[in-house]
Amino acid sequence: MPEVESDSLPSGSVRRRPVQRRSVARFERMLDACAALLDDVGYDAMTTSEVARRAGVPIGTLYQFFDGKQALARALAERNLDVFLDRLHARFAASPPGDWADAASCVVAEFVDMKRTVPGFAAIDFGDARAGKLFMLDEERQVENNELVAQQLKELALTDLKLPDDPGLDTVLLVAVEAADGVLRLAFRHRLDGDPRLIAEAETLVRGYLSARLGRTDDGPNAESSGDVTV
Repeated sequence: MPEVESDSLPSGSVRRRPVQRRSVARFERMLDACAALLDDVGYDAMTTSEVARRAGVPIGTLYQFFDGKQALARALAERNLDVFLDRLHARFAASPPGDWADAASCVVAEFVDMKRTVPGFAAIDFGDARAGKLFMLDEERQVENNELVAQQLKELALTDLKLPDDPGLDTVLLVAVEAADGVLRLAFRHRLDGDPRLIAEAETLVRGYLSARLGRTDDGPNAESSGDVTV
């Protein structure tokens, strides 16, 4: 079955979600194969036929779930976000941050660790940074990737950490996510493990901004970062 990919079209859709255990296992194998191929050959060279071959499923089975490689990438981005939030939940439970700045350090540290260790995450974390690919997480193309990420981080922090809400919190967190995303993408642009100087700058930037906008427990505007990020 031929693939139809066009940047002028909405991102591909997941045709159906698995319910039975065996179908779930196949679905996850296909996402695992997609992630491995992204690391090996990149998005442009990845094909659904190779994903199916590596996953050990007929190509027709793949197309029962996905309408093309954009749909595979979207499903992988959704899984990445779920894993990211689960890992943050565990991190917060083990050592709860005391304020928004410390929570941001945890977020940066977890993102960096996933960039370095999770297959496919270096190519597609929660979306695709290429032009016209801002709506990978939202099939309706109403909410951009980073806005959805900011919303999920807000919900997690308010629920897990009982951090204070604020009338302007949505905007503040969106700016923080956009700023951190921009610097961290720069950090990983030419180094698979990330440029440690830029990673540190991303943490300092977002901590300072959140401290200024939402209050801080740091000693002052020049306080050092938490040191959670291993560079």
